[in-house]
Amino acid sequence: MGLFRRGRVWWMRFKVEGRLERRSTKTTNRKLAQRVFDRVKGELAEGLWFPKLPGEDKTFSELMAKYMLEYSARNKAPKTHLRDKSLNDHLVGFFGDFTLMEVTPSLIAEYKTKRRKERAAAKTINNELILMGHAFNLATKEWQWIKENPVKQVSKEKVNNVIERWLTLEEENKLLSISPKWLREIIIFAINTGLRQSEILSLQWPRVDLPRKTITILEDQKNQGRDTLPLSERALTVLKERAKVRRGETNFVFYNKLGRRITTRNLQRAFNSALKKSRIEKLRFHDLRHTFATRLVQAGVDIYTVQKLGRWKTISMVMRYAHHYPESLRSGVEVLDRVDGKVAQKVTQPKEKGVTNISQPLEMIGSGAWI
Repeated sequence: MGLFRRGRVWWMRFKVEGRLERRSTKTTNRKLAQRVFDRVKGELAEGLWFPKLPGEDKTFSELMAKYMLEYSARNKAPKTHLRDKSLNDHLVGFFGDFTLMEVTPSLIAEYKTKRRKERAAAKTINNELILMGHAFNLATKEWQWIKENPVKQVSKEKVNNVIERWLTLEEENKLLSISPKWLREIIIFAINTGLRQSEILSLQWPRVDLPRKTITILEDQKNQGRDTLPLSERALTVLKERAKVRRGETNFVFYNKLGRRITTRNLQRAFNSALKKSRIEKLRFHDLRHTFATRLVQAGVDIYTVQKLGRWKTISMVMRYAHHYPESLRSGVEVLDRVDGKVAQKVTQPKEKGVTNISQPLEMIGSGAWI
């Protein structure tokens, strides 16, 4: 143990649990370096000294640069990586110059307040915190830069996940009647498959099996993987009509006049125009996916089946679309009518030997009388 010089700066040399440590005193003054060293020796004697982690002097900007390059760009879909970049811009703009040790739960709470004042949506703020938290998780567990993830101690914003908007049958008829044929086919296909906009526009004929009445989704999906989905008759009719006008130079099921993939921008422009002409308000193209789930639930299809058909990751995600109205619940209460009917039939049968008098109140009848 002792002091030594590297250039003009004094350094300390000491052992911790048998391991030799070297730390800079960050001073060229010998007396000041000795006082720093004496303090460290005191902390060692009291068990209060902890080795410095490599990430303690790194800034938040350095953390996110490493995360975006080594994790997001390599492990996430291009579309998700672009979203990460947008979220990261807000985070770095606030935390960028802070060291990782300076990013505390209270500082993150200040960031949330700032974003609320900027009228950022609660879901957007949560997405930013999720991205930040994931980067800190890697910094603590895999990269071992720091010991704790400060984001874990910060509560998320409350988000209203109830989706209130879906297309009624009357609105559907109005929208289809005003839409050009190519848009009408896409709308019908969306309502009857629950596919996302990008999945519809990217659908190609090699993934369509008309004899088996199925399609296979390989890309642009959140859950990744390969999904083979059955088709309703209405969706199948759309594909059969598209097959009649299929062009040899393209594999896209839905294409523009040049035989190329329809762009999101052109689809959205045509969709918004049709909405305006049909006077349908506050409807997004993604609401057609909500319509798919809502109609299935209201028709009595069980939630698990809806989840698999729509390829939602969890049941809780499907519950956001499970909009019930009284008639869709009627089949549930009708079960009670059937049960009550059986009870009434049982208690009106002729009295037999050993059977309790049916004129007695229910509460006086033995446990066997209860349902």
